[in-house]
Amino acid sequence: MRGPAVQRPTVCAVLACSLLLFATTACGGGSHAAPPADRSRPSTPAGVTAQAGSATSVHVMWSPSTDDRGVAGYEVYEKGKKVRAVAAETTMVDVDRLAPSHAYAFTVRARDSAGNLSAPSAAVSARTPAPTPDDRTPPTSPTALRGKVVGARSVTLSWARAKDAVGVTSYDIYQEDSRIHSVRGSETGTRIDGLRPGTVYTFTVRARDAGENSSKDSNSLDLTTASVPGSGPSTAPTGLTATARAQGGERTLELRWTQPRTGGEVKEYQLYLNGRFATTIAWGAPPPPGPVTYTLTVTEPPGTRYTVKLRAKLPDGKWGDFSAQRTVVGVG
Repeated sequence: MRGPAVQRPTVCAVLACSLLLFATTACGGGSHAAPPADRSRPSTPAGVTAQAGSATSVHVMWSPSTDDRGVAGYEVYEKGKKVRAVAAETTMVDVDRLAPSHAYAFTVRARDSAGNLSAPSAAVSARTPAPTPDDRTPPTSPTALRGKVVGARSVTLSWARAKDAVGVTSYDIYQEDSRIHSVRGSETGTRIDGLRPGTVYTFTVRARDAGENSSKDSNSLDLTTASVPGSGPSTAPTGLTATARAQGGERTLELRWTQPRTGGEVKEYQLYLNGRFATTIAWGAPPPPGPVTYTLTVTEPPGTRYTVKLRAKLPDGKWGDFSAQRTVVGVG
């Protein structure tokens, strides 16, 4: 006698099961869900200011925004029309090609990498001054630049007013030849935020008029922000001076500084000239105690402007903090 018949799956049933198994495996069986879409908007930029820098430009600044996944950039609007876009690390911009003697209103929005835009900031107004086409004379330099450290991330600056035949429209604050802030021509002081703890900063101020003429630098001012717990003391060389000399047809820059206290010997420095690495200064033997000097030969013509700064190689092999920057003009 034959036993009971055994039913076998058809080819189609086997194929269907295989496809289902493949789809389940390839797609993770639904056990690994895709990360949720980023629908969270960055915070609204605060502290927005706007002041005319010339008859055809306005300088707009704001405080950084926050986002759960990071801010990707900012967009600046004038009466609802986007006029500029900048990267996340930038919180200031000059809006150019404006009309003289005209009132403008600006807002700022933060953007994240998913394209989410924050709500517009509060609108701030600025009016460009009348044009001065024949004004080619720059203002005098601001004088008596002073400052005070306010904790680990801020400083305050003040200066004496500059003079101009037509009128100063703004003061531009520079840190190592990079403009980081601007205020109205009627102001003679400001606060700089967003700095790094335990870092030396070199500030100068320039006056600017409506004809876009900028003065020469004010006196330079070195300020070192306070350290935070656990950061340790500053490792920057201190007391840097730079003197231009010329003798026998050779032009040099004589540098002098005090070595940082690092808990060990410093035998090597990196010297930066005009913002770029220039050379390595090394001692074969232990360096002399106290202030050290180094002479750098330069080949540019007399009257060339140089900026210099340096940093030490620490005993652990890492590079320390930069010194204050110095500016010097070559002689012939």
